Amino acid sequence: MKSLISLILVFFFTITIQAQKKPAYKLFKANGKKASYKKMLKKLEKADIVLFGEHHNNPITHWLQLEVTKDLAKKRDLVIGFEMIEADNQMQLNDYLQGTINQKAFDTVARLWNNHKTDYKPLVDFAKENKIKAIAANVPRRNAKIVFRGGFKALDTLSEQEKSWIAPLPIAYDKTLPGYVKMLEMMGGHGGDNLPKAQAIKDATMAHFILKNKKNNQLFIHYNGSYHSDNYEGIYWYLKKANPNLKIVTITTEENKLVRKFNKENKNKADFIIQVDENMTKTY
Repeated sequence: MKSLISLILVFFFTITIQAQKKPAYKLFKANGKKASYKKMLKKLEKADIVLFGEHHNNPITHWLQLEVTKDLAKKRDLVIGFEMIEADNQMQLNDYLQGTINQKAFDTVARLWNNHKTDYKPLVDFAKENKIKAIAANVPRRNAKIVFRGGFKALDTLSEQEKSWIAPLPIAYDKTLPGYVKMLEMMGGHGGDNLPKAQAIKDATMAHFILKNKKNNQLFIHYNGSYHSDNYEGIYWYLKKANPNLKIVTITTEENKLVRKFNKENKNKADFIIQVDENMTKTY
């Protein structure tokens, strides 16, 4: 009997070891050294703002966003914000959080992303259940299109109400930031100088609503596409321009063939890099 029990234990131990050889993700610091979830969490706890960069269709990132938010809520007073919900839908988001409308109505009255139910609803529902303030932080898409077509000057034609849903004018802009330069290069010049400006109005607006809704001693966690905060640019640049003393921690997501081996191209891309198996299934 003892031999049988020993055999069973060896079998399960072997299976466990084999499973560990196929990790779904690994955490790394900016310098490429491995990081533990526990140590990352300790650094996040001390921040004023966390910019959690994601690949929008990556399930590992969405799972970690929820787990990190749950764990930080045990330590800090939180506010959360979303690139994925636009500023003019704040009222509808508030109605859902307060229980005035249900999910079906929320889907109808707000411009939610197609993957909201699978990827962002768990975060919104966590905020609802725990009475955490949630912010619709992104510029309305139509206003980003206005910038793409006519530059920042085109925003002067907006009504006062429309202007309340974007960062205050005039919009600060540094066209030499590598992220904006690279965007132009990748598009082969299509869209001209207004293409990175359309990106900048999103970055500036999200930074504006983060600062507007964060109170002293609160930790603001913002969920955004990694390109909005990679390399300490985008939202990060606008936040630091407004307040250089802010303690901001950035997280990015990268897909890689060899999860355990750090991709040197990702060095210093963020304070923490979530390296995910490139074969990971997608949410859409």
